[in-house]
Amino acid sequence: MDKAPMLNEKKKEEESADPVKANAQEGASSNSFYRIAFDAFAFIQVLAKRKWLILTIALVFGLLGAFCSFQIPKVYTSELSLAPEASNSGLSSNISSLASMVGVDMKFGDGEDAIYPEIYPDVVSSNKFIVSLFGVKVTTKDNSLTTTYYDYLSKHQKAAFWNQWKEKLLSKLNTEDPTGGGARQTNKVDTFRLTKKEADIANGISGNITCSVDKKTSVITIQVKDQDPVVAKTMTDSVKVRLQNFIKEYRTRKARNNVAYVRQLYDEAKRRYDEARRKYASYADAHQETVLQTYQSQQEDLENEMQLQYNIYTQCVQQLQLSLAKLQEKTPVFTEIVQATVPIKHSNTPKIVIVFAFMLFATIGTVLYLAITNRKRIFKLVEVTA
Repeated sequence: MDKAPMLNEKKKEEESADPVKANAQEGASSNSFYRIAFDAFAFIQVLAKRKWLILTIALVFGLLGAFCSFQIPKVYTSELSLAPEASNSGLSSNISSLASMVGVDMKFGDGEDAIYPEIYPDVVSSNKFIVSLFGVKVTTKDNSLTTTYYDYLSKHQKAAFWNQWKEKLLSKLNTEDPTGGGARQTNKVDTFRLTKKEADIANGISGNITCSVDKKTSVITIQVKDQDPVVAKTMTDSVKVRLQNFIKEYRTRKARNNVAYVRQLYDEAKRRYDEARRKYASYADAHQETVLQTYQSQQEDLENEMQLQYNIYTQCVQQLQLSLAKLQEKTPVFTEIVQATVPIKHSNTPKIVIVFAFMLFATIGTVLYLAITNRKRIFKLVEVTA
């Protein structure tokens, strides 16, 4: 018997009995495809059905946010602004001023100054600068405490409970001092090898200090945050003074070396002149009645030597005065645009914002959870025919 017709008829019967397979083959022949559709109405129904769950979770997280906001210590920010004197002059200064008006920073023609205002923030955040603030005397607002800034930060700071737990956990994990030095035997701090506690305090100070420079106007803005408003103001002034001293020391280093060298020449010239004058006076007093030409010639030689040393001495005096004037000219002048004041209001994030953020995150998380658990109802597979 011929089995081919019998197999074809059996195949047709199976296809008619399985409509899904038949539709799939028909869809494949018509180039149809499927896409995921979002059913907004079903999504709204799910949210409406579980609205009390959403509100309850949002309320619980709002209370948690309120609790956390009251645990955060208040922080006060003191700020000042300085306008340093421009170090360049002449044509390059005029061109740089015109370029700064359009936001272009041109510093050619000023080869003497290698430290530009743009790197002052790096100077303030340097380890040496931060360590220099350890010994600053600070007094709290209620005058109940007067101590060094290092002692104030290490022993008299408030912290949220989660930070206290973190510090306790880290102290248990790090039982040994990583520097290997333990407690210091002297009060002098080695900036090249800080202990763990000193490094933590230095990092805290660096995080509390903000120094920024306006590229167009070169105005320096210094901000210091602290839990006590008076301490914040005191440290702002201290940072300002130390930054000014650093800038003055750098820009006048060459002039100060020149003054020291000229002063050394001046002291030597004055010593020689005094010695020559003393020899001449002693010889002249001892030979007042002498008329011999030999004695008169020696007296003239001593007088000429005294006059020569006097000329050298007067030249050194002039050079010393010129070098001192040059030093004064090189010393930069700072104009304090905004003075540091004791802040009245704290600079923390408002508590209502923290509460709203907690409630918002809780609502978003709950909505995502409901969308995932009801994904079969919200997201549907829709057939699209090309």
